[in-house]
Amino acid sequence: MFLSCTKGININLTNYLNYFIMKNLTTVLFLSIFISLSAQNPLLIPQTIESTNINLTLQNGTNQFFTGQTTATMGANGNVLAPTIIMQKGSNVNINVTNNLGQPTTIHWHGMHISASNDGGPHTVIDPGATWNPQFEVMNKASTMWYHPHLHEFTNEHVSKGLAGMLIIKDDEEAALELPRTYGIDDIPLIIQTKDFDANNQIIHDSNSDDVLMVNATLNPFKDVPAQVIRLRILNGSSQRVFNLGFTGDKTFYQIATDGGLKNTPTSLTRLKIAPGERTEILVDLTGMQGQTLQLISYASEFGNGIYGSSSPGMNSSMPLTGYNPNPLNGNDFNILQLTIIAQTANAVTTIPNSLVTYTPFLTTNSNQSRSMTLSSVTGGFQQLNGNFTVNNVSMDMNTINVTIPLDNTEIWTIQNNSAISHPFHIHDIQFNIIEYNGSTNVPAYLQGWKDTVLVPSGQGSVKVITKFEDFADDTIPYMYHCHMLTHEDGGMMGQFVVVDPNASTVDLYLNDGFSIFPNPSENTYITVKLNEDIDNIRSYAVVNSLGQIVGYHKIHENEINNMYSLPIFEYASGIYMLKLFTESAIYQKKFIIAK
Repeated sequence: MFLSCTKGININLTNYLNYFIMKNLTTVLFLSIFISLSAQNPLLIPQTIESTNINLTLQNGTNQFFTGQTTATMGANGNVLAPTIIMQKGSNVNINVTNNLGQPTTIHWHGMHISASNDGGPHTVIDPGATWNPQFEVMNKASTMWYHPHLHEFTNEHVSKGLAGMLIIKDDEEAALELPRTYGIDDIPLIIQTKDFDANNQIIHDSNSDDVLMVNATLNPFKDVPAQVIRLRILNGSSQRVFNLGFTGDKTFYQIATDGGLKNTPTSLTRLKIAPGERTEILVDLTGMQGQTLQLISYASEFGNGIYGSSSPGMNSSMPLTGYNPNPLNGNDFNILQLTIIAQTANAVTTIPNSLVTYTPFLTTNSNQSRSMTLSSVTGGFQQLNGNFTVNNVSMDMNTINVTIPLDNTEIWTIQNNSAISHPFHIHDIQFNIIEYNGSTNVPAYLQGWKDTVLVPSGQGSVKVITKFEDFADDTIPYMYHCHMLTHEDGGMMGQFVVVDPNASTVDLYLNDGFSIFPNPSENTYITVKLNEDIDNIRSYAVVNSLGQIVGYHKIHENEINNMYSLPIFEYASGIYMLKLFTESAIYQKKFIIAK
């Protein structure tokens, strides 16, 4: 028997009773919750912005999740969540993002292929009261993307409080198909999240006790949908939780798109696993079902160990995660959204298409380079889930570029997970194809297509992907790769890469007297860099070793601009290095020697 709870979860009655008994609630509080178990709320459908000129205001707000009490939230153009932005492929968009939060933040266009300066990563900080103005051509195919803050160490807080929005891209190929596309009627956005609340019903962002489920900021939601084929655009916007989606009675549904766009043909499914950061589009045929209801469910009881959402988030039950249990969502099936089926609309879509678009994956024969990304725990042992995690044994350092990639490289990345919990791995800038999953080239059907985020299985699990880094090069502003469990990302499970154009012209100031380095050679912990008067203010600098690898990077902020800089070198081994200075108009470089 399933019941609905005012805290937005639908769970087995026995598990529900046991959970609240273990939580030590008073009898009065328990009875008040029990009385309103059947309460349901109409699903909020976010407003849309469909324009090439987009204005977003990030703001603090409040929202009444629970009757009679307000919760502090964040939103864009409203109290919670953000508008759904609709863009057309090939259009040039001009966006103004004004930060009225009273604290720094960023906005990242998750999944979009745009320049690093427009990507909205941790280096593109929007100060309080400031407006950021990204401008770019929409180059992605028709797809469901999303946008959210990406400030280093604060991403989870800002997303948990409500700053997240969908971004729908349209193109001519998608428009030629017979698909549902009436927003909010038969084409429905679903931002699924779990959160934790304290005794005052305020959101706790640094928590593993996410026992409150919501869709589009709506607790215990229902949606009236027509008795025809409907399209659900699904985003897992949770900080950590993985969902195992399916419908009442194992009703078949059809996946038509992955993160980056439409598939060749629909994939028939009864279950679909979706991790934080991932998106999917599915079709559900409700023809002839008027007057019935259908539940979208997470069948979490079917998860094995090692997934956040299973009964044991680690590889075995002896690996604790503070706050994870008791929680009725873990290892149990629960309802996400009730679909109440009403009359058909005019011009209803009533069939599932046999084919979609031509999807041509990257060829492994065109790969220029292979790289390995190893996901590990810092703590190790049975307590590893309560510690931080790393990529290639290093934590995120804003001043370090971890990988340098030549423009137009086609690369194969192997992501190896040596930790006891599964991690959703996300790469900025590109879409990739999965060519091996856990060592097998027989990639699960739901993962075939364009992807930018993939759940890497725990306990020596691995995923191999292929992608191409094209169109955009920038020596000064990096892209990110990271775990999309936001607590892990904020804890340092992230790295930086730059895409560089080997053919780009630079001014070699090793031959020209544009700036000086002293002492050079140096045995000190710092070197001093003095600019000549003919050099513009520098934006950033990079230290490059003899192998051409960027081993140090620092962005110069306005309050640091000067004609003389003291640069730390104590972390570098003895050898010959190149110092690159980046200005608005040129890249200046000069060799220096460390002799310890």
